[in-house]
Amino acid sequence: MASIKFCHECSNMLYPRVNPEFRQLMFACRNCSFEEIADNSCVFRHEVLHTPSEKTMVITDLGSDPTLPRTNDVPCPKCNGSQAVYFQSQSRHAETRMTLYYVCCNTKCQHRWQS
Repeated sequence: MASIKFCHECSNMLYPRVNPEFRQLMFACRNCSFEEIADNSCVFRHEVLHTPSEKTMVITDLGSDPTLPRTNDVPCPKCNGSQAVYFQSQSRHAETRMTLYYVCCNTKCQHRWQS
């Protein structure tokens, strides 16, 4: 389907309109009397591209970041390490609950998990 249709007589853009008598979708020129029946009933298409809201796996070596808070209360589920850094989800959507992300401080493990 072409995104924009043009008049065959005057080369201006055709606009969608409804023929109420036959209940048909038409494309009509606003400058001349040219009309054609639409071959597709889709007038507008809105495509939503979803992007991942969290990019926690991109940053490496979070365990050695001195700006992140540390905890000894949540042991690593993989290596049972005692210390982990944590940070909050950056998603600001109302329907999203707050999520804490943890990274093991053990340099050999660096396992990531969430609460």
